[in-house]
Amino acid sequence: MTGRTGRPRRRSPLLTVVMLAVLCYFLLPLCWLAVASTKDTSGLFSSFGLWFHGFHLFSNVHQVLGYDHGVYLHWLANTVLYAGVSAVGAALLATLGGYGFAKFRFAGAELMFRAVLGSVMVPATALAVPIYLLFSKAGLVDTPQAVIIPSLLNPLGLYLMRVYAADAVDDKLLEAARIDGAGELRIFLRVAFRLLVPGFITVLLLSLVSTWNNYFLPLIVLNTPSRFPLTVGLARWNAAANGGSGSQALFNLVITGSLLSIIPLIAVFLLLQRYWQSGIATGSVR
Repeated sequence: MTGRTGRPRRRSPLLTVVMLAVLCYFLLPLCWLAVASTKDTSGLFSSFGLWFHGFHLFSNVHQVLGYDHGVYLHWLANTVLYAGVSAVGAALLATLGGYGFAKFRFAGAELMFRAVLGSVMVPATALAVPIYLLFSKAGLVDTPQAVIIPSLLNPLGLYLMRVYAADAVDDKLLEAARIDGAGELRIFLRVAFRLLVPGFITVLLLSLVSTWNNYFLPLIVLNTPSRFPLTVGLARWNAAANGGSGSQALFNLVITGSLLSIIPLIAVFLLLQRYWQSGIATGSVR
């Protein structure tokens, strides 16, 4: 094979081996989860982890959905609510903020943007306790707002949208819209946002995955089991499964429930893949 310059491309066996090792590192846990979800309790502990031992997937799924009066479905609905609202809100706020930083000049813009970049380095777990204290004063503990409101802030998404908006939205197009008499809000909704859709989808997916997998914040701010997301609920089942020999049957519920919990994320990624890929590619060139 030859490259654009006409010279043959070099193939590195070492690089190929490294990439295969990385691929196996990421796929092996998923393969184990898929195989383990087809086993019953005895097969889960007596057979090789990456090989089948009977096929009990459908019975395991039935047990997961029916256990404790269908509490798993409540957790799934909560997770969809928390992640869906948070992802859409975070992506919209990041798009508005990134567009504003990229296309408007105002006093303190650089200082504010540097503060945003600095906040990217702050781990979310460090903010969990202060958030709990603030929401406790406001009476929002053990409510959906306690999970959704903090998830609306996505400094990394704002940074990505600023980089993306700087190239995706032409200044001449905005000036033409202003000359035609359009207001700034109308320009954003009718002109700029259509060009920013790939970046918006990218930030939405990143925020969706982050909130869907969020464990520490819901663990702190939620007390009622029926309001738990999947992460906290499955952790409770896992803790109960480790509590004694009589509870080992819960391991099947934890494993099968974990497999079911990633299916919606995979479906969303497949549906929005083309927007996500184009957003990453365009936002990375500047």
